[in-house]
Amino acid sequence: MASYEYNSKQELLDTIHTNYILFDAEFTGISDRHRNLRIPEVDKTPGEIIAYQLGWLHLVMGWDKAELAGRSVPMLSADYKWNQLGGLYQSFYKEYESYTLTELRGLLRQAEQEWLAWVGSLTEEELFTQGVRVWTGSKDNWPMARWIHINSAAPFKTFRAKIRKWKKHVPAE
Repeated sequence: MASYEYNSKQELLDTIHTNYILFDAEFTGISDRHRNLRIPEVDKTPGEIIAYQLGWLHLVMGWDKAELAGRSVPMLSADYKWNQLGGLYQSFYKEYESYTLTELRGLLRQAEQEWLAWVGSLTEEELFTQGVRVWTGSKDNWPMARWIHINSAAPFKTFRAKIRKWKKHVPAE
């Protein structure tokens, strides 16, 4: 079974939440004054990591909300195409640049709860059958569960490793 395949909606929900809890815990003890501290060993600052996650969670939920409302869903967004990911990430960082790390963590906690509620509202068919939602692509693309995994459970895990590496290179408070 590939890392993005799940046997049930509950398994997907549990994985997302477990990975989120572990990810969020890594930010405990990081000072707000280090929120934007960039180090050569890690490509994002702690603030950028959370802004990235907030951006993607809201973007993906927005795709689904737009489709269910009968609107067309521009992929990747109205302002960015798939070959412009760098610009999209910069827009996420800019959107959240005025928040403290504590505030960002609160926003991410709220977004994760919204994400879990959204995923919980989906049927097994919607999650695991390719093509139920137009925004997920044709039958040769990913089912919604994979989009959900790639934008939550997976980055929570990868970014947990990044923030741990970041902390190893920054003196503790």
